[in-house]
Amino acid sequence: QVQLVESGGGLVQVGGSLRLPCAASGRAFSTYAMGWFRQVPGKDRDFVATINMSGDRTAYADSVKGRFTISRDNAENTVYLQMNSLKPEDTAVYYCAADKDGAGGTHYWKYDYWGQGTQVTVTS
Repeated sequence: QVQLVESGGGLVQVGGSLRLPCAASGRAFSTYAMGWFRQVPGKDRDFVATINMSGDRTAYADSVKGRFTISRDNAENTVYLQMNSLKPEDTAVYYCAADKDGAGGTHYWKYDYWGQGTQVTVTS
């Protein structure tokens, strides 16, 4: 079992940046693949980025590629989402997730543990 706590969300202007940390409890963090997803009311939870256990492989949704960066610090049990050049369409609740099988991927149903989410609002 792992608990995930996101932070760092808030209000930012178009073109601005935010960094979202997600802190994980437990000793098995380094064995989990991690992902970031986002959701707006009335829509499905969308994939944003994923990172493998060691942190040397990442993947991104096309909509954020080149603007967002996922990283992790296994010594600190934390995964990050650096978001640059933010657009109004990036407005959503952002969730981090952990896959205990270590595979990760783009499908939300493959992840076992979820944080409570953090709101990101981009204003023009």
